[in-house]
Amino acid sequence: MIFTAKVDKTMFQGTPIKLEGNFQELGKNAPIIKVVTPDLQEKTIGGESNKAQLIIVVPSLDTPVCDAEARHFNQIVANHDNIDTIIVSMDLPFAAAKFCNITGITNITIGSDFRSQSFAKAYGMLISDGALAGLCARALFVISKDGKIVYKQVVPEITEEPNYNEALEAAIGAANRGASCCGFCQ
Repeated sequence: MIFTAKVDKTMFQGTPIKLEGNFQELGKNAPIIKVVTPDLQEKTIGGESNKAQLIIVVPSLDTPVCDAEARHFNQIVANHDNIDTIIVSMDLPFAAAKFCNITGITNITIGSDFRSQSFAKAYGMLISDGALAGLCARALFVISKDGKIVYKQVVPEITEEPNYNEALEAAIGAANRGASCCGFCQ
């Protein structure tokens, strides 16, 4: 199945917000970025990997929608060992650790982009104005094993949840394709 990119625009409570950074397109190489895990280690995301990558981008784990999204993805990726699933936010690693302990998140890695906002800037997800300035927009990216962006969803309204089924289908498809497939072949 071929997936199309959603628009690179989003709103917060009906008000358009500006995103800055390098907007990534389908079929392009996913930028390789390091984020900080709750145990203060660095995790590399993007680029080539032995698994497909499902990158879940949220403003903050400490909101009801982000909490619900994390819990839902934690459940639906539990039986997919061939998908490396990571949530990226600006939350401090300590807050992410506490969140995982309280919610029982065990199937997803949490990565903080607080040090340099390198993920948000490289993927064009940095909110540059309004009440949420400095946080990430709500979005999903699927990276194929050969490091290509094969799915992208920027949620049109930050206060709403993403299309879980579409993203999971894209991640499963990317995980089941050979490392040399960009994700656009059927």
